[in-house]
Amino acid sequence: MLDDRVRAVLARLGEEDAADEEAGLPREQQSLPVGADSGRLLFALVAPNAGCEVLEIGGSRGYSAIWLASAARILGGRVVSLERDPVKIEAWHRNIADAGLEEWAELVEGEARETLPAVGGSFDVVFIDAWKNDYEWYFAEARTKLEPGAVVVADNVDTSSVVQEYAKARQADPTLVSVTVPIGNGLEVTTILR
Repeated sequence: MLDDRVRAVLARLGEEDAADEEAGLPREQQSLPVGADSGRLLFALVAPNAGCEVLEIGGSRGYSAIWLASAARILGGRVVSLERDPVKIEAWHRNIADAGLEEWAELVEGEARETLPAVGGSFDVVFIDAWKNDYEWYFAEARTKLEPGAVVVADNVDTSSVVQEYAKARQADPTLVSVTVPIGNGLEVTTILR
């Protein structure tokens, strides 16, 4: 649920992102959150699912993890986020704590290409928002942890030709149903059929 603590942290993170952009920080140092509309869509995909297990590839400072964990706690789910940047890892822990979501979110530290294969369990929702050139690899590796009916959401379809190719490949795959949703920077929402 979106209580006052969650709303306050989301608002603060939005302000921090605007300040980072205005200051001209290099993109790799910015939070680059998905934005409120994308966050609401992620929330809507997770909230109605009892015990929803969520995997987030690219945790950054925790903005999307806050949306996901807020939804997961409604019916007893959890979020596992992956992040490699030490500064963002510290911010992720602080922001999740400030939002009161430690019970529903955990962070796996390190390069996703190393940590993702070791993450155990099966997931119902996967959110990919990391290095764009690795989206195909992330999808293939995450798919080994998914059952039919699972959903994979990939961010930045509108901002990256690599992600546009990723989206075309998902839409051409008969074992999936996939659609580009024109929210934020474009989200590819994919359901696993088999």
